[in-house]
Amino acid sequence: MGERSQWQSGDVYQCTQYSIVMIDAIMIYHHPSGPERRMQKYYGVTWLLVLFAFSAHAAEVRDDAGNVIVLNKKPDRIVSLAPHVTEMLFAIGAGDSIAGAVEYSDYPDQARSIPRVGGYSRLDVERIVALNPDLVVAWQDGNGSAAINRIRQLGLTVYVTEPVELLDVASNMQRLSLLTGTRHQGSKAAQQFRNEYRRLQLRYARKKSISVFYQLWHKPLMTATDRHLIGKVVNLCGGNNVFAGLAGTTPKIDLEAVLAVNPQAIVASGMSEARPEWLDHWRQWPQLQAVKHGHLYFVPPDILQRHSPRILQGAKLLCQALEQARQNL
Repeated sequence: MGERSQWQSGDVYQCTQYSIVMIDAIMIYHHPSGPERRMQKYYGVTWLLVLFAFSAHAAEVRDDAGNVIVLNKKPDRIVSLAPHVTEMLFAIGAGDSIAGAVEYSDYPDQARSIPRVGGYSRLDVERIVALNPDLVVAWQDGNGSAAINRIRQLGLTVYVTEPVELLDVASNMQRLSLLTGTRHQGSKAAQQFRNEYRRLQLRYARKKSISVFYQLWHKPLMTATDRHLIGKVVNLCGGNNVFAGLAGTTPKIDLEAVLAVNPQAIVASGMSEARPEWLDHWRQWPQLQAVKHGHLYFVPPDILQRHSPRILQGAKLLCQALEQARQNL
């Protein structure tokens, strides 16, 4: 279903609500019959419009896996199967409807109190079913096809996210807002994301390219390719991901490969808000350009490694770090 048609579905719902109010006023003040007849007519017309409004709220969207998702009413109970999904739902105003979420769904603070349904890679399917959700929002890469298919086979409605471009984050927020009946706030959140993306794009698009090694983990040594959103962030900032073309999204590499490409900057996120000590282990190889010039940078993982609206906060920090590195070269 095209984006225009999706918006029309939401618009019909809003217009119907307005129509009910207007018809109410007309029936009260202008009905020519007596009071009793007037009120019977009034309530009859109003309830017909309420039923029409209910059916008009039906939303139909296509998820990132190509599945068409149809909901005939606002979902009162949603289960989120990824931390970035939880953040998206809160960003579009649907946070209060989340009945269950996976571990590490910790932003915003309200998300910490949501009942858990396992981790994104080890879902508690029985718990998910017991919550009786109207909608399950999954993560293709993190949850895996087998788990998602099992949940769907149990009769639950599943929307799958799999952002491959940064602007897909905005697109997912907009589509999810149609399903959750939060179109206004979802549209606002999506537009804010797009605006910030364009600001960063305009600022860094013509900057001198700088080679970057993004270290996702240390044992084993892992990086992110350009198939991962992290690679897209590096490109947004005018960086050249030295392992952009490797297979997969987060491949394992060896020390010799990093020494061979000799990156001008090394960026790491680790697993917490603290700078990982293994980032500074690179000082053992002073021949690296990144070490020689002191270009060892840390970005908090929650704002760079999640496919959430906050990824542009991480992008801003990364862009600033690479700009600093350019000044030293």
